[in-house]
Amino acid sequence: MSRPALEVEHLNKFFGALKATDDLSLTVEVGELHAIIGPNGAGKSTLISQLSGQLRPTSGHIRFFGEDLSRRSMACRVQRGIVRSFQITSLCREFSTLTNVALAVQARIGHSFHFFRNAEDDPLFTAPAQDALERVGLGHRAHVAAGHLAHGEQRQLELAIALAAKPRLLLLDEPMAGMGLDESMKVVELLLSLKGHYTIVLVEHDMDAVFALADRISVLVYGHCIASGAPERIREDPAVQDAYLGEDEADARSA
Repeated sequence: MSRPALEVEHLNKFFGALKATDDLSLTVEVGELHAIIGPNGAGKSTLISQLSGQLRPTSGHIRFFGEDLSRRSMACRVQRGIVRSFQITSLCREFSTLTNVALAVQARIGHSFHFFRNAEDDPLFTAPAQDALERVGLGHRAHVAAGHLAHGEQRQLELAIALAAKPRLLLLDEPMAGMGLDESMKVVELLLSLKGHYTIVLVEHDMDAVFALADRISVLVYGHCIASGAPERIREDPAVQDAYLGEDEADARSA
């Protein structure tokens, strides 16, 4: 049996007396879209920050393809292929969408920035950048300034920047936050197109999106994982209903 892409073992994170992550263990298989859900304050973003290296765990282990990265830096994890989308960079709003992604390609390849001149003009950077934009549905907006994009398009651009880093693991922290219904549906379609091609950990409050996308779901409450499994199992779990999905979800199923 092949090793999981990601193994989290007995992870704990304290902020003073507050225990934000509580003896949390889970695995993410290669090519899986694994959703993390839970009420506000459950520790979802804290978990993503620990996986990305932005926060260091108090104790426990994070293994990526068998390598213990628990104490390794964020830069080291990016080099290994762990990329946190939507928070890995700030958009250069005055630059075109193509240049924003080309800069990410340039950083991955390791070339000198030379005040951005190469990224704007060199096909070594612009060709893969255009491919990434096409992948997220922004190919036709390549020469529009990032600051002129709609909110949903800016989220798509941030995902294109993440894809330009050639991730082995994508960490998506609420990619549909602040979006309307039409924009959210576009992102769901986009993530469905990425499923199986990338290993993805998704934190998202939109339960319709989660159940449409996830291969497996882990439910956090007060930093502890109370359930992990296939979406159907999570829907039916009484502890999850009591802690998070609530009576409305149960009523909808029995109607």
